[in-house]
Amino acid sequence: MATNRAVVVNPEAAGRLVIEEMAMPSPLPNEAVVGVRAISLNRGEVRHSMTAPAGRRPGWDLAGIVEQPAADGSGPKIGARAVGLVYQGAWAEHVAVPINQLAEIPDNVSFAQAATLPVAGLTALHALYKGGCLLAESVLITGPTGGTGDFACQLAKLAGAKVVATVRTPEREAFARDAGADEVVIGGDPTVAGVFGPYHLIIDSVGGPHFGKVAAMLAHKGVCVIFGTTAGTDVTFSASKFYSTGCTTLYGMILFQEIKHTESAAIGLKKLGSLVSAGKLQPHIDIEETWLKIAQIAQKLTDRQFIGKAVLHFDR
Repeated sequence: MATNRAVVVNPEAAGRLVIEEMAMPSPLPNEAVVGVRAISLNRGEVRHSMTAPAGRRPGWDLAGIVEQPAADGSGPKIGARAVGLVYQGAWAEHVAVPINQLAEIPDNVSFAQAATLPVAGLTALHALYKGGCLLAESVLITGPTGGTGDFACQLAKLAGAKVVATVRTPEREAFARDAGADEVVIGGDPTVAGVFGPYHLIIDSVGGPHFGKVAAMLAHKGVCVIFGTTAGTDVTFSASKFYSTGCTTLYGMILFQEIKHTESAAIGLKKLGSLVSAGKLQPHIDIEETWLKIAQIAQKLTDRQFIGKAVLHFDR
């Protein structure tokens, strides 16, 4: 019987992530089996794997070749190059992917580039949707050197926005500007960004004390999207400033809810892939390694030893 090597949580192992033999996936009628060629790592899935129980199979992003198309006849055909998203278990040689979370890759887009798109790219895309038309509008993005922040800067710039980003240290400024930021605020106090506001849209992944300061910079009818809390889960902000600004919105976003109720991952991935193909969107990949080193690379991500994305390749 064919087997399928996959990354599994083992609390007793160094780094908690090991590779074990698993059964081949048994796809539902609306799922295709993808032979994985590349995966990318996201902070959320790595963080969850550090506390997950034994046997948990982590992983969200994947790119590869369709080995078995969906039995219902939908989606990419056998042999198609594709990028996809699953709720867990993407870090494996063979993965069953729902068709509404799978899209074909243009010929000139590599598996490595495609693998960066699902969680980071789609989160940025859906966050920007909340701002509606961004032409000539001011957009503030915190955490621009992470995968989502990087894509958010690039996509906001493409949409015609004036993009302002906040970074913690001076050495991250160049990355943010390369991603499309017109202005970069450096340091732990984001209130300096107020001189470039108020903001039509704020995309925040920091939370903590930082959040109250950025939320106060919303414009009339402005929207603040929060999707992460790297600085802490408890936040304090001026409610009177928030409501007296008028028609302001605070939107808490979970990607897996967005792709269920707003727009499918397949549609969003097709858009992002076409932008990469046209040279309008550039995934910033800082690390490329074999997937056999996943525990070490996951630790580097946790320790913030690099910016941009980490992509791991499957040897075939």
